[in-house]
Amino acid sequence: MKKNEIIKDNLYPWGGDFTTGNYQNNVALIALNINYIPHYDIAIYGKLKTENIGIEKIIANVISNPFIRFIIICGGDIRGHRSGTSLICLHKNGIDDNNRIIDAPGAIPYIENINKKAITRFQQQIEIIDLIDVVDEEVINESIKKLIDNKTESFGKPFIAIQMVKESKQSIDDTRALHSKIKINYLGKIEKRM
Repeated sequence: MKKNEIIKDNLYPWGGDFTTGNYQNNVALIALNINYIPHYDIAIYGKLKTENIGIEKIIANVISNPFIRFIIICGGDIRGHRSGTSLICLHKNGIDDNNRIIDAPGAIPYIENINKKAITRFQQQIEIIDLIDVVDEEVINESIKKLIDNKTESFGKPFIAIQMVKESKQSIDDTRALHSKIKINYLGKIEKRM
């Protein structure tokens, strides 16, 4: 794909808390528990706080830009969520039949709003550079520079991940909600359903 064929307005469709730079750059960066602003004009950088919706947004936004071929994850992992380690597990292992990230240590590592095609594209397009627990800006900057200097080709056309919608289930011929009108006494117990 030629660099001028990508329409910048279609990049990063899922939004989030990130900063964009040169969309033709091959590097994205995730700053976990660190306040870091890259010294180079990379494609996109931002935080990752949660091991579910946060990861979904990263996948969807990164695969929308086929020029991004590397993600650097730096800073201390988020306690409890372990979002950085969970993203690495997703990249390496994928998800199981229950949409749980295989071997992820996070509290709620479920991917429910993005399909397996998008995850597969992410796994094929991206190489993750694991700098978790690295907070030295010189080390991070040197890693970015090495990757930028490594001229990579675009992965092809942008992949726009469609947000999955769960099917709603209808009630079974119930004409009123069970809680439509209730009388509760001073102790908080139900006295009467109307």
